[in-house]
Amino acid sequence: MPFQATPLTSQVSQDCTALTVKEVAAALRKHSSVIYREVQSGSLPAYRVGTGRGTIRISRRDFRAYLAARGIPMSELAVAL
Repeated sequence: MPFQATPLTSQVSQDCTALTVKEVAAALRKHSSVIYREVQSGSLPAYRVGTGRGTIRISRRDFRAYLAARGIPMSELAVAL
């Protein structure tokens, strides 16, 4: 019997896809420096990927929580995430 993904599995994989600072900035119609400040202040949880300085990634779950805490509906975003 072949393996079939359940809706829960596909939802989990979407949650695991991280966003870049540039994607978050575009969604909020803000400059990327604003997003970097939010990350640095701890308001927007993020993590680094790669060696050296690496690149910053923001989980979709953390981004949704950030939006909810500020009362920003997903429908107000400039791009669909």
